[in-house]
Amino acid sequence: MSALHIKKGSTSHSAYNLRPTFSDMQERHTIAVLVENEPGVLARVIGLFSGRGYNIESLTVAEVDHTGHLSRITIVTTGTPQVIAQIKAQLGRIVSVRDVHDLTVEGSSVERELAMLKVVGEGDKRVEALRLADIFRANVVDSTLNSFIFEITGAPEKIDAFADLMRPLGLAEIARTGVAALLRGD
Repeated sequence: MSALHIKKGSTSHSAYNLRPTFSDMQERHTIAVLVENEPGVLARVIGLFSGRGYNIESLTVAEVDHTGHLSRITIVTTGTPQVIAQIKAQLGRIVSVRDVHDLTVEGSSVERELAMLKVVGEGDKRVEALRLADIFRANVVDSTLNSFIFEITGAPEKIDAFADLMRPLGLAEIARTGVAALLRGD
């Protein structure tokens, strides 16, 4: 009797779906969580990630409604579609969480980040740093005889590109706020 050779995922010779129903593909998602502004909420949300070994790439938190005592937590994380679905479901079960939105799947969104970069250098390196800052629309917020501090806002990729160009010019320090994001439109 000969062995049956069926390609994985092939359904042309079988009544069964042999394709895997899960994905190993890591996806980057931006999740916005509206929470009651009370002690311990942030710890519970972050504990959900750390307790299960999920990574947080970016985290921003701020009060958005003073009278309603609501804060918005914006989390950028990566994972398989199953992990992302599990994260959203578990976030929704936390008592103080009012709303969970996956901005990556709910429509187009606008993401921005603020960064400050200290560049130390002299002579031509200072001139080149100022020229690049102008191209990237970065503002000089502090200047000494041998250093600049630039402020730049934009998509995380823009900030990464600016930092990469500043490294050979004397990038000494960088501080980033993390991603803030909103859905576009109504």
